[in-house]
Amino acid sequence: MTLLDLELVDQSRMLQVSAVPLKPEFEPYRLVKLTDSHKVEVLQFLNSRPVHTVAMASFLNDNGFESRFNRGIYFGYRAPDGKLEGVALIGHTTLIEARTREALAAFAAAARESETAIHLMMSEGSAIEHFWDLYSAGAISPRQILVEKLFELNFPYLVQDCPWEIEIGDESQLQEIVEAHAEVAVIETGVNPLEEDPDGFTERCRRRIQQGRTFVATENGKLLFKADIVAETDDVIYLEGVYVSPEARGKGVGPKCLAKLSIALLDRVSNICMLSNEKFDSVHRSFELAGYHTTDTCTTIVV
Repeated sequence: MTLLDLELVDQSRMLQVSAVPLKPEFEPYRLVKLTDSHKVEVLQFLNSRPVHTVAMASFLNDNGFESRFNRGIYFGYRAPDGKLEGVALIGHTTLIEARTREALAAFAAAARESETAIHLMMSEGSAIEHFWDLYSAGAISPRQILVEKLFELNFPYLVQDCPWEIEIGDESQLQEIVEAHAEVAVIETGVNPLEEDPDGFTERCRRRIQQGRTFVATENGKLLFKADIVAETDDVIYLEGVYVSPEARGKGVGPKCLAKLSIALLDRVSNICMLSNEKFDSVHRSFELAGYHTTDTCTTIVV
């Protein structure tokens, strides 16, 4: 799944939602906009579930609380004693870590007032579907509900032989990388980001290359394999955009290159994870051959 690379927003749908009154199920004063002064507290909260919250924590480390790259606003919800009960990034890609019903309701209310148009909503299991019910109040239906499998890799790990070198991509490969990443997005969601937001999509691909987070294997000067680190903390790396060129598919290239990249990344963190649409069994088989296993599910709602 591509966390920050899709654009398909209909502002009128958000207006339909905000027009329907929402019955309060939380204490408004406990909902707070988070700032840099909250960073240590927020990261400690997120770190209690490091795999499930890697995206929010990584965006916070990379961009801070206020950045155009977040394309949204961080909110917290506090218990009566002041402790955090939830953290959310409300915006283009809305990410929710709510540990009480009240926190979930508070974030739904914040989403209804979002100045940034919301495209995706994501959380583990069925939590995001309850969030959607609170957010939409029956005014609209989601465009899509995608159930994705969470794949994880950690030690112990079986090393596989891979004849291809995995290298950090560079800007001379930008066009190939952009097209490959867009193809993965189309397969996963049916949305082509090069049609919806070509400039923004290309900029985000370029930024990952500049950060040293895009990895490639080539053959005869052409892109053979690609994968991106979209989020990284001290403990966890989240990979996406795993791509194999059409002529190399079904020949073991994907599992071998993914395994080689993954073992190198395990020198940096203790756990690597990915999300993939539950319908793509052939893709999942490739992940499993590379040593990954399914540990949970995540639900993504396309607004």
